[in-house]
Amino acid sequence: MILVLKGGRILDPSRTLDTKGDLQIEDGKIVACGKAPAKALRSSGAEVIDLDGKLIVPGLIDIHTHLREPGFEYKETIASGCAAAVAGGFTSLACMANTDPVNDNPSVTEFIRRKAAECGVANVYPIAAISLKSEGATLAEFWDLKEAGAVGFSDDGRPVMNAALLRRALEYASSLEMPVIVHCEDKHLSAGGAMHEGLVSAELGLAGIPSIAEEVMVARDLLLAEYTGAALHIAHVSTAGSVRLIRAAKARGVRVTAETAPHYFTLTDAAVRAFDTNAKVSPPLRGVEDVAAIREGLRDGTIDVIATDHAPHARTDKEVEFDYAASGLTGLETSLGLSLALVRDGVLTLPALIEKMTLRPAGVIHVPKGTLAEGADADVTVIDPNRCWSVDRSAFRSRGKNTPFHGCTLTGKAVLTIVGGVIRHRDL
Repeated sequence: MILVLKGGRILDPSRTLDTKGDLQIEDGKIVACGKAPAKALRSSGAEVIDLDGKLIVPGLIDIHTHLREPGFEYKETIASGCAAAVAGGFTSLACMANTDPVNDNPSVTEFIRRKAAECGVANVYPIAAISLKSEGATLAEFWDLKEAGAVGFSDDGRPVMNAALLRRALEYASSLEMPVIVHCEDKHLSAGGAMHEGLVSAELGLAGIPSIAEEVMVARDLLLAEYTGAALHIAHVSTAGSVRLIRAAKARGVRVTAETAPHYFTLTDAAVRAFDTNAKVSPPLRGVEDVAAIREGLRDGTIDVIATDHAPHARTDKEVEFDYAASGLTGLETSLGLSLALVRDGVLTLPALIEKMTLRPAGVIHVPKGTLAEGADADVTVIDPNRCWSVDRSAFRSRGKNTPFHGCTLTGKAVLTIVGGVIRHRDL
């Protein structure tokens, strides 16, 4: 089968390519980028799609997704998560280890890969646990997990409080050329908290989680990475202090990358004022100055990646008192629309935004994605940058409907998602 994407604006950060042209796909691979041969356009077996006014970019990659399966299928399954991914323009996902059982052994890693292959919708890359059961006491068998297909290690959601254990994890992962992905939170400082500690938490009478709970652990983990020389990736950065620490560490040569998620550069803790549990996330939504610092960190390259931190929950997890509600929001289907606002606001150029959602995440987990080079896998996202649409959680492909953005109007949407040369989502 020959597929020709014709006349769109092609953005490929891997080659600093920004041009209007055609993309030809054949047998699951990209065979021409720039101008499709006339022979392909005349072929009776070719499907030619006119994309004038649209963006043709490498398939979006999310390196922070919670697919919930095995164990929490009532929240999300691998199949429903992948369906949500392609609807949002994502062709590849790296899924976190907080399943039940925890992905701390090869059998769980292989199960995830097998289920993803069976549904065949998006590329799924398992991230395995740092410690057994993510309890922070004993290291998991990193080599076995890598052999089974894991692309990184993280106890995401459960910070590694034991510094000696994290040091060993960094050294072991470094020998395997794999990243350690850390959730930075001092559980002693955040204990009992339900939202960001500040004026809004005081007004609502909710126990707060101070910024320092994140920043203390960011500082510690950066020092461990500097000492070991290992690659460290810091998940969902949310505070101004964390941005400053990461910026300084990069300046002195520490091997650190960092991510944030759209809700941290879009919302503040004011979103919680109505006790909306859909705005309860971990780490919590922060203050105005933190949002400004996150945006500046994206602009100057301190923050490398935009991830979704897609965390679907059932209604029974969210429709309870705020203190008891689960943390997390559903992000795969709104991430692109929210992120494109950074371009309109002058925070990022369009090529820089696409790089943070394709090439950079591929580099963190070392997968051969995020490019439109000839011979590469035909994972492609087509974006209509001018499409205005209203977020309707009832239309989500994800089982999780927990979003604080329900009813919001966003501009920019994935209208065609191609995985391995096959169209998996079409909304032209």
